[in-house]
Amino acid sequence: MKRTTFFVAAALLALTACGTSEPAASAGDDPTTSAAGPVSITDSRGKKIDLKGPATKVVGLEWGVVENLISVGVMPVGVADVKGYNAWVTAAKLDSTVKDVGTRGESSVDAIVALNPDLVITTSDESASAIAGMEKAVPVLVVHAADAKNAIPQMKSNLELTASAVGKTVKAQQINADFDKALAAGKQKITDAGKAGTSFTMVDGYKEGSTLSIRMYTSGSLLGAVGNELGLKNAWPAGGDKDYGLAQTDLECLTKLKDGEFLYIANDADGGDVFGKDLAGNAIWKNLPFVKNGNVHRLPDGIWMFGGPKSTEQFIDAAVKAVTS
Repeated sequence: MKRTTFFVAAALLALTACGTSEPAASAGDDPTTSAAGPVSITDSRGKKIDLKGPATKVVGLEWGVVENLISVGVMPVGVADVKGYNAWVTAAKLDSTVKDVGTRGESSVDAIVALNPDLVITTSDESASAIAGMEKAVPVLVVHAADAKNAIPQMKSNLELTASAVGKTVKAQQINADFDKALAAGKQKITDAGKAGTSFTMVDGYKEGSTLSIRMYTSGSLLGAVGNELGLKNAWPAGGDKDYGLAQTDLECLTKLKDGEFLYIANDADGGDVFGKDLAGNAIWKNLPFVKNGNVHRLPDGIWMFGGPKSTEQFIDAAVKAVTS
């Protein structure tokens, strides 16, 4: 997985569709067994997709989609960038049998068709031309990747739309309910620890050559929104893009921040640790209030920042531990 593709494309691609789900009703739908009978769903493009039955052989081209498929009990037959997924996502693990179909955004239509899937699921990050090419051979379901105005509801609806295509709507509803419980429990722990209203900053960063880039997770981002729902106060609440709620900044701009909990995600297998290593000897960094006071927290590896409820529950657990410990 190329670092530039991961960090830049996610922030810059424009997503314009709104997702809806209209699965055909079936008494056989339950958390463990796919429903029988036809399935009709409307995706984020407003396109109606009719399947003879719940899809069982599915290719996932974005990692949040893949996580959601596995979470509801459907192991995809093909995934874009298997190595990258395994490095960044631990909430829902791939079987060794899953085939790699190329990189995210540049998947191989030939590799996808060779798997003879019932359905390909991607997001509105995918180019229209790529989707059109795939649709010549196989149905394609598009979910809306992100919405900075409704980050948490969008995450939930993406899970439910994906689940409706594979006959797992009841399982998806349970996962979303479990997420709500985890969020409420996390908020209670923060309140009990006397940390409600604590200022926090959620970031990630990467280095290209000698250039450091820092991404701030505003209140419109998924993780930023979750932090607010936990009862914390986002120290960088605005300025993000309209889809992911991410704001690009640099080290000098971090001097605007006062003391608070500085949370970040890194990955030694892909891009290293900007805040724990690259900036360790930097005078500006060392004099930031949250650094001087020991309030910098690297969250555990493998929490996918743009995932579904399972990854986001991992973030809840890690953020609560960081703030209350």
